[in-house]
Amino acid sequence: MIKPYYEKRNKTMYKLSMIATGIVINMCLGSVYSWSVFRKPIEETFNIHSMDSGLPFMVFLITYAFTMPFAGNYIEKLGAKRMTFAGGVFISSGWIFSGFVDSIFVLTLTYGILGGMGVGIIYGVPLAVSAKWFPSNKGLALGLTLAGFGLSPFVTAPLAQKLIQSYSVSFAFIILGSIFFLIISLSALWLKFPESSDKINLTHLHTGNKISMKELLSDIRFMTLWLTFAIGTFSGLMAIGISSPVGQEIIGISSEQSAAFVSLFAIFNAGGRLLFGAITDKFKIKISASISYIIIIAASIMMLTAANGSIIIYTVSFSMFWLVLGGWLAIAPMSTMHIFGAEKYTRNYGYIFTAYGAGAILSTVVSGIIKDHFSSYHFVFVPTMLLAIFGFLIMIFFKDNVPRKSENII
Repeated sequence: MIKPYYEKRNKTMYKLSMIATGIVINMCLGSVYSWSVFRKPIEETFNIHSMDSGLPFMVFLITYAFTMPFAGNYIEKLGAKRMTFAGGVFISSGWIFSGFVDSIFVLTLTYGILGGMGVGIIYGVPLAVSAKWFPSNKGLALGLTLAGFGLSPFVTAPLAQKLIQSYSVSFAFIILGSIFFLIISLSALWLKFPESSDKINLTHLHTGNKISMKELLSDIRFMTLWLTFAIGTFSGLMAIGISSPVGQEIIGISSEQSAAFVSLFAIFNAGGRLLFGAITDKFKIKISASISYIIIIAASIMMLTAANGSIIIYTVSFSMFWLVLGGWLAIAPMSTMHIFGAEKYTRNYGYIFTAYGAGAILSTVVSGIIKDHFSSYHFVFVPTMLLAIFGFLIMIFFKDNVPRKSENII
């Protein structure tokens, strides 16, 4: 009696260690969400405008999003360890090289291209590992694993602010890049998929019908999920990219205080992945997406009324923006699994995830243009509200049972 219990307990702990490892890796990957802390120091260092300082962040997210579909095809072929280590080399190189650049253009190449490729290579690995170790609780497993990505600024934002303030923005890039290499490399040694001998019951994963890439891209369900994902990430990525400067320029807080707020918002981003992962698991995309858009609309209206000293409005509204972005990074992968099944999941979600890149482009360009034209970020919350209304209308008319051949939509 004692031995079987001990073995079962050890096996459970081992499985949980895979989620813990994924959380740690995602804490490194999610450091991109601390970009707003770097933004003003970079503008001062290179003497550039708001539109320019958003380029490395935008290119990072685009590269990350468009690397995923290709990297997803190699995760099971090359294995979790090799994919994670390779991505770690790209990420750390991008951050370390960024410490030696002398222009925003080169910074965009080092941080944006190298760093973005690294995250794109790794991102699907912890998710795929967690889903296979916990097939009957994949929603919770994915939500927990993804929480590390959203929680990253809780640690990296104040750390980056301290390094920038005590030394320089260049030094901060070098130190953080070195830390990421060490953590990701060690984590890669532990991460692995379950072997056949582990007898994981994979029948809990709905395999669905096999779908070719051409069928996927022409499927109305793919188009709907892609568009709603792009809308959902637009406001969140915009808020993340400007959290610190908005706090300083509109609300009137210091750079140290704004970095502390970014850490606070990170908790909501992580919580959003867990909350919306559970909601999507139970109610699927129609309900979870509709809730997310209502939250975005409310947060946008609040920020349109904000002024100097409106700390409560700033705190509540930006917590809501970060919560929803985290939510969509649970809604999208869970909906991909629900709709298209586990077969070719990493490939399918990779193509869905390009919507995240579209959201990054649109949010960075729109916020930069509005800031440079009006000399304030105040009006960026008009497009976040309007797009959220559009997304909500899509969900109203979205039918859960639109057939594709012999399948139901969700």
